Amino acid sequence: MEESNNYGHQHPLLLILNQDQLIHNQSGVTDCSRCGEKVSAPCFCCAEHCGFYLHKVCAEAPLELNHPFHPHHPLLLMQNAPYSSGRYICNFCDKGGNEFVYHCSCHFDFHIKCALFTFNIAENNLKELEHVALQDEELEDDNKCFGCQEPLTNYTHFSPDCGFNLHEKCAELPFKLNHGCHRKHPLVLQFNSQRLSCKICRVKRRSTESGFFYGCSPCKIVVHIECASQSPLQVIKSTNHEHPFSLFNGHQHPLLLMLNQEQLIDNQGGVTDCSRCGEKVSAPCFYCAEHCGFYLHKVCAEAPLELNHPFHLNHPLLLMQKSPHLSGAYFCSFCHEFGDKSVYHCSSCELDFHIKCALFTLNIAENNLKELEHVALHDPLISTENGDKKLKDVSKCFGCWEPLAMYTHFSPDCGFNLHEKCAELPFKLNHVYHRKHPLVLQFNSKRLSCKICQVPRRRGFVYGCSPCKFVVHIECASQSSLQVIKNTNHEHPFTLFLRQVPFTCDACGTEGNHVSYTCGTCNIIIHKNCISLSRIIRSKWHDHPLIHTYFHHIEDFRVLDCLICHDEVNTEHGSYYCSKCDVIFHVKCAMKDKDSYEIVENEDEIPHESSISVIERNDAGEATKIKHFKHMHNLMSGPFVGGYENSCNGCMLPISDPFYYCSECVFFFHKACAELTKMKNVWHHHCQEPLSLISDKAFECQECWHISNAFAYECCGCEENKCLRCVIALTPGARTCLKHVHPLYFYRDYDGQCNACGDTTRGYGAFWCKDCNFVLDLGCFSLPITARHKCDEHLLSLADNDDNSYSESHHCDICEESRDANRWFYHCTTCDTSAHVGCVLGSYPFLKLGSIYEETNHPHPLIIVKKKYYYLDCNKCGKPCEDVALECSKLECKYIVHWDCAAPYFLRQWWKWGM
Repeated sequence: MEESNNYGHQHPLLLILNQDQLIHNQSGVTDCSRCGEKVSAPCFCCAEHCGFYLHKVCAEAPLELNHPFHPHHPLLLMQNAPYSSGRYICNFCDKGGNEFVYHCSCHFDFHIKCALFTFNIAENNLKELEHVALQDEELEDDNKCFGCQEPLTNYTHFSPDCGFNLHEKCAELPFKLNHGCHRKHPLVLQFNSQRLSCKICRVKRRSTESGFFYGCSPCKIVVHIECASQSPLQVIKSTNHEHPFSLFNGHQHPLLLMLNQEQLIDNQGGVTDCSRCGEKVSAPCFYCAEHCGFYLHKVCAEAPLELNHPFHLNHPLLLMQKSPHLSGAYFCSFCHEFGDKSVYHCSSCELDFHIKCALFTLNIAENNLKELEHVALHDPLISTENGDKKLKDVSKCFGCWEPLAMYTHFSPDCGFNLHEKCAELPFKLNHVYHRKHPLVLQFNSKRLSCKICQVPRRRGFVYGCSPCKFVVHIECASQSSLQVIKNTNHEHPFTLFLRQVPFTCDACGTEGNHVSYTCGTCNIIIHKNCISLSRIIRSKWHDHPLIHTYFHHIEDFRVLDCLICHDEVNTEHGSYYCSKCDVIFHVKCAMKDKDSYEIVENEDEIPHESSISVIERNDAGEATKIKHFKHMHNLMSGPFVGGYENSCNGCMLPISDPFYYCSECVFFFHKACAELTKMKNVWHHHCQEPLSLISDKAFECQECWHISNAFAYECCGCEENKCLRCVIALTPGARTCLKHVHPLYFYRDYDGQCNACGDTTRGYGAFWCKDCNFVLDLGCFSLPITARHKCDEHLLSLADNDDNSYSESHHCDICEESRDANRWFYHCTTCDTSAHVGCVLGSYPFLKLGSIYEETNHPHPLIIVKKKYYYLDCNKCGKPCEDVALECSKLECKYIVHWDCAAPYFLRQWWKWGM
């Protein structure tokens, strides 16, 4: 027993070298005064037996520790953590402490044992861990390695008696690592003090998780230990085959090479997939000698870990076990198919490739046609009648994505199809439209548009110049030699202009700076693709045919705005125009969506069958008497002597001039509603079938979601319905609102706050004023200007602002709840009645009261009613019928039910009006 200095204790300390001396000296269970854990020999004890003990390791711990895993600042040994509570959480083991602590101003705190344990690992001082047992068992509690946080099961690992568990491989991790994901600097083993996300798997490890990381502090790059070891895959030399092959996580059994399909069939227990590419395995392949179900195509096993692909020259493609995206899945940048197995990945360009796609294109790039010798050379006409997506892809070349029919092409059994001409494309090409550099065959990693046809492409090869961001499709590069192009849409031929100059296309009005064609007779210059622009199209955005013009004369110097984007159209260049309505469209807007237009040969091909036939006209040529195909009587033009308190039977909004009325029954029609066509195409309906005008059928509008039984347009294909309010409101062009002085335009992608109800439009589109920041969503735009309610004997008018400064007056006279003075409401100026919009209109404001509804199990026809003063009890739920109800047309029946109790679930209003 040796005497030593007191290490800050008032009495001398004695060194105890073995456990027997310690047991003889102790009076009971004793803790170390520095680390707080149970003391064990060797240790120091107080010579005066005052209960002061120190582990020898804790006593000799340096006051300042320059830790290799945290090189920027030293760790200082402190008696207490510099926090008000004196407690801390160790950044290595994640356990609390209130004894001595190694502290860094980076808010790093470590137990003494954790700091010294990790220091020994960092310095590779494994002799300091010689008391640690070496074992191979499944642990119940601490079953994760403290280094990589991976499971310890089935691994040889260290399990110190102080509570640490560490893989033997993690104890021997190299301090520095050169990794393909960060070539600028070596990665250093360290603590992740800044909580950065892993560069490979993109996962940010929680602050409560311990462990080491490889990192580059200046570049703020972090890689998990397990990601650094798994990506790219480790290459292991096979003892059973002359070639090296790659295994996932170091496959634990030897692999055997199988050379023919018969051997494979005998060996397989069923259909087996390759563990790398995920496709059905075929010979030659490797299989596990222990028959554990592990198979590898020979090509997949021999795939290089790093691929310098000629079609992607800027960065190498790294073979990774999983895609570095969070889901682990990816879309191949060549074939555009899904994948969740091994992937060739470029982290700089976010490119992902199946193994087969990367190697197939590499063979094409290097002209290794001998590698494709198993591919049959034939000339079929490939049918795609069954609609199978893979068969549809079979009908196109994987190089240029042009049809394969009538071409000699390669068709590998792995699913690729390639024109023979595309397999022999030159790697470099000198092109007249880019004289500065040669164009190189490559992947279009930046998704650039072709400089000739202006169309972007996601798949296949392109010729490109990466520094100049210049891309040309394969087919465009070969067809651009056409000097003269004739087209039926223009009376003169177009001639190729052999100079690279910037220009504005006279056909579409957009900029160009490479390939152009000119008509010397008409003095116009256009893009190559615009030569084939259709002269006449039928668009869902307009009822009449649209005619293409290269320039448009405006005698009154007006500014014409595009009916789709509402921006000005430069009439000095090409546009689509309707002379009947004096409306104009940008070419790009009209043709942006391929499903929104169709090409027609002449105007006569576009029928527009009117819903009305005119019986009488006045001297000005205006219709005064008409017959509508949906009403049995003739309709007369207003004004109606009975007043304007009725609603339009078409849109269910209050009647206003100009309108038609029936002199024989209570039937009113706005002029705009009456003159709608029997069949109609609308831009906001994506089905290819036209919409037909219907009436007297209960439906839910697919635009505003209101329930109605008035007039509507119904799709002949999908049977969706759209009410007349929405069809008219969404008709392209300027719309007027009585509550705003400027015209409003509907913007499909507008996202903002509605001035009427205060709700956000959530990207569903809104009516927006170009002159000021005024916004209305579709529902508020179509609100009735006037409405009736039993709370007031007069008509209530829609009001947009309550200027009464007395805050208690801002309440609803129907529900007696408070109102927002800045939101729209209904108001009676005579009685000073104010009410929420929803309280006045109710849940079903667009159902025609008094109309027949027969779609129920009741034996008699039911009438849609709304009781104002005396509420009868519902025959189904027993509650009073306060809102819309269905009442039996036979008085003696006494049957009445809520609309929500009788109508099908899809005809019930599950939401309520706001405001």
